[in-house]
Amino acid sequence: MIIDASIKEEIAKAKKNINELSAFVGFDGFIDKIVSPVDKVDYENNLKHLIPSITDFAKRIGSAAGKSANIELSEKLDKLGGNGPIMANAQLSLGLGVRYVGALGSPDIHPLFKDFSEATQAISLTNPGVTHALEFEDGKIMLGTMKSLEDVNFDTIINSIGEAELVNIFNQADSISIVNWTMLTNLTDVLTQLTETILPKLSEKKYFFFDLADPEKRTDKDILEVLNLLKDFEPFGKVVLGLNLRESSQVAELLKIDTQEEDLSLRAKAIKDALSINSVVIHPVESAHCASDEGTFNLVGPYCAKPKITTGGGDHFNAGFITAKLLGLSDLASLAVAVSTSGFYVRNAQSPTYQDIINFVNSY
Repeated sequence: MIIDASIKEEIAKAKKNINELSAFVGFDGFIDKIVSPVDKVDYENNLKHLIPSITDFAKRIGSAAGKSANIELSEKLDKLGGNGPIMANAQLSLGLGVRYVGALGSPDIHPLFKDFSEATQAISLTNPGVTHALEFEDGKIMLGTMKSLEDVNFDTIINSIGEAELVNIFNQADSISIVNWTMLTNLTDVLTQLTETILPKLSEKKYFFFDLADPEKRTDKDILEVLNLLKDFEPFGKVVLGLNLRESSQVAELLKIDTQEEDLSLRAKAIKDALSINSVVIHPVESAHCASDEGTFNLVGPYCAKPKITTGGGDHFNAGFITAKLLGLSDLASLAVAVSTSGFYVRNAQSPTYQDIINFVNSY
């Protein structure tokens, strides 16, 4: 990763403003069980050899067809999860004030969310889902149970908070991030209701950040419906859509955009123009690309071959990018903050402070 000295200076100067920012994030919540499938166990030496790649795991699964298989999952840790809580936690660590509304436990907050709930003055709508995150050297597979998330709907939100208080919470936030559309089956209606009943009552324009979160399991009709809703937020601020590489291909294909285009910055611009929104960010593992009214930008790196953790890396990227935009940073500087936020996280298995970001950027 090569970062120009002027970008490093731009990022460093913004630190003085970080504690003045506030963010809202919603509406999911998961308990993440981080695990690794075991290949062989050496009991004599107390060693477990893990299945290294998704390809190797697929072969193991495939060999069980017509038979059966028993695969041990080596437990790494249980942690708060869901795109929303992880993103909110990252923004907290960066120094923002954060409010959260989501699925954190009912009637009581789940113990894993206790500290997070106190730090974000959280309001819980229902019980969290559960994700088993199978981590490999070349990616991860998320296996989730999420029946409780069907309770996340506009009526539940209003009944839990009250319309006036939701307007108040939004008014106090500089950014409003709504993530994990794929797993929240009623979120399209929530978005529609927000644009019709809540956002017109806000006193100032906001940044809105959206992450669909791997929409492959949803129908083309559903995906196109929510994509076409995003422009309805533009009258109330600036809309940013975050996509990983796979998601960008899915969205581009649905929008009849050439998926063979190798320049992801141009793909981001095509998606941005098709949706009539302010910005689109695409973040493959090894780079990041952005298209906005400023133009198109990209940044290579910092790739980590042996991460301590991968689950939540994209959420940290999102937190870094939208925080940088709130600080008034340029798109290129925002990409640098975003990749540094995720880069620090996967290397250290913890969220960075803003000073950590400055140090990380200066190391390149």
